[in-house]
Amino acid sequence: MSRDPDELAVHRSAVRIGWQVAAVSAGLVVVIIGLVFAYVLWQSSAGEEAERHATDTTRIFVDRDELLAALAVIGAGAVVLAGAATWLIARRAVVPLGDALRLQRTFVADASHELRTPLTVMSARVQQLQRRIRPDDENAAVVAALREDTRSLAAIVDDLLRVAALEPDGERLESALLPEVVRAARDLGVLADERDVRIEYDRVEVSVAVPSTALRRCIVALLDNAVGHAPAGSVVSVSVHAASTTVELSVQDQGDGIRGIDPARVFDRFAHGSHSAGRGTRRASYGIGLALVREVVLRHGGAVRVGATGPDGTTFVLTLPRADAPSANGSTPGRHDGGASDASGPAAS
Repeated sequence: MSRDPDELAVHRSAVRIGWQVAAVSAGLVVVIIGLVFAYVLWQSSAGEEAERHATDTTRIFVDRDELLAALAVIGAGAVVLAGAATWLIARRAVVPLGDALRLQRTFVADASHELRTPLTVMSARVQQLQRRIRPDDENAAVVAALREDTRSLAAIVDDLLRVAALEPDGERLESALLPEVVRAARDLGVLADERDVRIEYDRVEVSVAVPSTALRRCIVALLDNAVGHAPAGSVVSVSVHAASTTVELSVQDQGDGIRGIDPARVFDRFAHGSHSAGRGTRRASYGIGLALVREVVLRHGGAVRVGATGPDGTTFVLTLPRADAPSANGSTPGRHDGGASDASGPAAS
């Protein structure tokens, strides 16, 4: 079976570094032995040489203090040489990593920049269409949602450009969680309806210390993953638990659970598990969405994990830093059906 080219490159680099370290270590051992041997010979006096000829026995007398001092000097020199060699090897080892990171940033920046013009044109055309449609037209809501989608996509592209340029977020570092959950449920409601899946969420008013674009990306990715694994006729639930300093958002599906892979590895890029054909058809996945969620939340001081997984479904838990202090009377969550046709409104019991 052929191995991944990236894995082969990493393996070759590791072997090369291992041989370099072994060669440096062997060289240091040879140098130290040679220096000790030379020092011992240097300490041999003419009288000791004469005594050897008289008795046919080799006796070399070395002063203990001088030997300890010599060993200390040799040891210090060996440490310096080892440090210099390690620094040179490490510097050579990280060159491919630096090149890969530069290529990655360049690709993300170029791709994002190339998407900005088509998105601007698309947004302008949607606005023209919106102006031509009367407010009471049955397609007005769809066009308005399409315009909001283009805005969201443009914000994601800008976020990718900032990340590629290593610039700080230009958005306000605080977002209300509920509006982003509502928008994500509305956006994914179209896909959920196609699969006969219902999205429900808690209406908890709380703010998190994450920009709205990054927060929306995480929620959409988790909901998209849940809807993609949910069988027909099931429910995807979004629950929110607010603590004093953090907020936990849980997304639960009723699918097969994570199979064929360690649950901790689902956040690795291109990671895939096996799928049971008995619970519905799963959409194609490239194994990138959950990896992006982890990168985004780690960048903003949060975390994501698999809360539970089994034959009855999987729960992903998103932990985010809380931006506001908890209210005195607390929040009373309610369950709301987040289908495509109803994205906002009073909580349903």
